[in-house]
Amino acid sequence: MTQVAIADAALASFVRSPGEGLPLNVLGSPYVIKASAAETGDAFCFIECTIPPGAGVPPHTHTREHEAFYVLAGEIVVSSADVREPTRLRTGAFFFTPRGRQHTFRNESTGVARLLIVCTPGAGMEAMFTAMDAAGRNAGGSPPPAEIGAIAAQAGVVFGD
Repeated sequence: MTQVAIADAALASFVRSPGEGLPLNVLGSPYVIKASAAETGDAFCFIECTIPPGAGVPPHTHTREHEAFYVLAGEIVVSSADVREPTRLRTGAFFFTPRGRQHTFRNESTGVARLLIVCTPGAGMEAMFTAMDAAGRNAGGSPPPAEIGAIAAQAGVVFGD
């Protein structure tokens, strides 16, 4: 048996019902990890996100993960190094950005947006979101920007140009 087959044999099928998963608060946005990196052999993590009006993330670059967004409800505006003009994604739209490409997204609408985000591999982004949740709980709100930057840097995420 190859090493890959042995690793895959350790994985198990699973189901998550609506509302199930690991709930996190990532800088004021509710995230639910529907499939963790550990459960997928670090192939990916799968996250359901609720993005309030005005929320989003500043320009940043993942050095280790590819990231994909699928809009379940509402709309977000994305831009990236490859898609220079900001693009409005509405319900049913999809956006993929490979590692190494700066990108950003924001909910510029007056309603809540709901997204599915897939990161591959998954462990780094999942660890970052979990650490941001813990930092927010420890701070009693949003952690200081320096702490957010340090958490992101540990996960190989670089903010800014």
